[in-house]
Amino acid sequence: MSKLAINTAQNVNLDYKLIGIGERFVAFLIDGLILTAYMFVVENLVEISAIFDVDSWTRRGFLGLFLLPAFFYSLLCHVLFGGQTVGKMIMKIKVVRFDGSPTQWYNFLVRWMLRIVDIWLFFSSIGVMSILLSEKKQRIGDAAAGTVVISVKKKHKITSTILEDITDDYQPVFNTVTQLSDKDVRIIKDTFIISKKNNDFKTLTILRNKICDVLQVESDLFDKEFIDTILKDYNYYTQNM
Repeated sequence: MSKLAINTAQNVNLDYKLIGIGERFVAFLIDGLILTAYMFVVENLVEISAIFDVDSWTRRGFLGLFLLPAFFYSLLCHVLFGGQTVGKMIMKIKVVRFDGSPTQWYNFLVRWMLRIVDIWLFFSSIGVMSILLSEKKQRIGDAAAGTVVISVKKKHKITSTILEDITDDYQPVFNTVTQLSDKDVRIIKDTFIISKKNNDFKTLTILRNKICDVLQVESDLFDKEFIDTILKDYNYYTQNM
C-alpha cells in the first residue's frame, strides 16, 4: 500500500494512502454517468421546448451554451469542492498538494488542461502508464500541478479524533483549556502522538511550552503527563458544557 507523508504547516507528519488507477477509474465512470445524464436531459429539453423552436442553428446554439458547463465539469467541481468531483466524493478520494500546502485554483486548472494528454489521447494510455510508473501515482497533470490523489476515508478510532478516554469521576486540572478550539486540540494531539511514537522529546517540550504560553498556565508535571492532562481536560469541559 503506497502512502504519502505530508508535513503540515504545524510540522505534523500525516500519512495518506495514495490512490492508483482502480478507484480513480470508478470515480471517472460515476462522473461520466452524471455528465451523460445531464447532456441527455438538456438535449431533450431543448428539443421539445417551444422556446428554442426557431430554426436549427438557433437550437444548436442554445444547446451548445447549455452543454458548456459539462465541458468544465471537472475543473468547476475540483475548485468548488476543494479537490473533489461527485465521483471522487462517492469514492472518498481527493486531490491535494503533495507538499501539504493548500491546493489553489491554478493547480486544478493545470490538471484539467492536461486531461487532453492523460485521458483523451491514445485511449488514456498515457495517463495510465504515468500513474503506474510514478512513485506518487501521479498522472502527467498531477506531476505538472504538484498534486496527488489520496484517500480521505475516516478510520473510526479514538486515536484519530480529538476524543480522549476519561473516567466518570475525572477531575480537571486546567480550566483555561476552554480557550482552545477543536482545531487547536487536533494539532496538539497529532503532534503529541507522533512525538511519543518517535521519542521526540524536544518537540514535546516545545509543544508543552507553546500550550503554557497560550493558556498562561504553569505546571510541575512532566511534558507527557502535562499534554495528556490538557487533552483530557479539554474533553472533560467540552463534554460537560
